[in-house]
Amino acid sequence: MFQQSTFSHLPSKSTTLTPALVHTLHALTVRVFFERAVQSLVQVNTNREQKMAKKVEARRIRLGVQVLFFVLIWIISVNHSLTEVGRALPILSSASLHALCPFGGLVSMYQYFTSGTFVKNIHESSFILMWIVFALTVLLGPVFCGWVCPLGSIQEWLGKLGKRMVKNKFNRLIPYRFDRVLRYLRYVILGWVLYATAVTAKLVFADFDPYFALFHFWAGEVAITSLIILGAVLVTSLFVERSFCKYVCPYGALLGLFNLFRVFKVRRNTEICIDCGACDKNCPMNIPVSTRKVVRDHQCITCMKCTSEEFCPVDNTVELMTGRMEVTK
Repeated sequence: MFQQSTFSHLPSKSTTLTPALVHTLHALTVRVFFERAVQSLVQVNTNREQKMAKKVEARRIRLGVQVLFFVLIWIISVNHSLTEVGRALPILSSASLHALCPFGGLVSMYQYFTSGTFVKNIHESSFILMWIVFALTVLLGPVFCGWVCPLGSIQEWLGKLGKRMVKNKFNRLIPYRFDRVLRYLRYVILGWVLYATAVTAKLVFADFDPYFALFHFWAGEVAITSLIILGAVLVTSLFVERSFCKYVCPYGALLGLFNLFRVFKVRRNTEICIDCGACDKNCPMNIPVSTRKVVRDHQCITCMKCTSEEFCPVDNTVELMTGRMEVTK
């Protein structure tokens, strides 16, 4: 049971065990078991701390990407406004916000393929960005929504404040019978935007776009309707996480369809899942991940919150991967 070196100094079996020797043997045994127990606890705590450190690092990486794009778009928007008064910084791009939005390329597709031109205010860069986003979405799903889009990011950040305000009711305020219907509203909006833009050759969504208003609210070119919608989006984000993304965003509606055939999918290992519900609780889009083997929901934004990289407490249980989930026993 114990190594020979541990008790090499003890008497052999033929030696009579006196009370003193019995006490010594008992003390040594207790000491060995105590040391091993302490070592095991230390190892468990170390592994737990390492696991938590990795999860925190994963969250920081995503937050860093979100902040990077938010600040970048804000700086370029401000610099564009300064360009109009001759005070732009030469080291920064003076491109307009329309030139940096891939949705502009989407709404220009009809006019581009029929006449070879773009809708007014839309630039070739929007078309290029559109194809880049499409390529990423085919591979990873709507990562643009979950990692890049500044409007989605600010909704998420406001949601953290909202959680402190309404606590457990946050993101659970809208009854399911209404919620499941409202989630398809954005497809109606997508159809209207594409049709109206194709017919009028104008950027009709600009008058209702909270994304444009967010980065140009100080300029006179923003429609009052956009400002009102932006205010509504920011307020509702305190109670419903990513409310605009869930119910209104036409670009998110299109990208969400890619979840049906994306290459890397969010998969759940049903053999080792402990059904704790952490994935459901932390999903900003209220997707019941714990009931799916593969997440193909059109609302998934590939934020990774449901995975073992972030909030899932069991390693290799919910992962972003191709092929079938291998069972680990």
